[in-house]
Amino acid sequence: MIIYPDAKAVVKFLKIIPTEKLRPYIKHLVITESIDERTYKVFPSTGLVIGLQYKGRLTDVTNDKENVLATAGITGLQNRVKIFRNSPGIGTILIFFTETGITYFSNTPADELFNQSVSLDNIINKDKIAVVEEKLAIASTDAERIKLVERFLLSEIKERKADNLVIEAVKLIYASRGAIRIKELGEKLCISQSPFEKRFRKSVGTSPKKFTSIVRFNAVLNNIGKIKSLTEICYENNFFDQAHFIKDFKQYTGDTPENFKRFL
Repeated sequence: MIIYPDAKAVVKFLKIIPTEKLRPYIKHLVITESIDERTYKVFPSTGLVIGLQYKGRLTDVTNDKENVLATAGITGLQNRVKIFRNSPGIGTILIFFTETGITYFSNTPADELFNQSVSLDNIINKDKIAVVEEKLAIASTDAERIKLVERFLLSEIKERKADNLVIEAVKLIYASRGAIRIKELGEKLCISQSPFEKRFRKSVGTSPKKFTSIVRFNAVLNNIGKIKSLTEICYENNFFDQAHFIKDFKQYTGDTPENFKRFL
């Protein structure tokens, strides 16, 4: 999820469902453009994201230090809020993968990208990336840009056998809104913890425990703008107490639940 402090700064935000052949791997694509320089937060989500800047630059802000990112980059799953700053006049295409979608495009285990924002050439041939970047830079319409990116993605799909056990684990975690215990998950799937965790990390990008925490956090976000009190939200999402709830929320958003809710 991306939060901009000033919605007026975003002159374009288009969400596109990909072509049918890509839907098993990619949830959606987004084209976003901003006139002004802006700093914004990205909260943890459940799939990896590729970003392609067809104009402008993006930096990662950590401890008040800026790191200029590659114009073609990939961000792994995060267990904390990240802060980015864009240059004026930026234009970006974001590719949001399904929970296991990245495994069909990369030979790199997904968990090696955990808490990382790196150049896309870490997982895809840099010459292929250069070609698509060059074409995106001269494309004149959004439809043309999406067509270019989809063609690029389709050419990169690798033959893979789906890990149905991991896919079922993801379904069970969502069904519980992130409340299921890892021991119970293993029992339901009839697999011991060590091999299960190894397969899950490789495909999803983090441990089952951290993934369930991210799913639970997003369930909280879906409720926090409603009439329910923070106490109700805390206990409905199976937090042990409010202290744990506040600690996790601050880690994932950089703010307390009270302050966050105030600015919704």
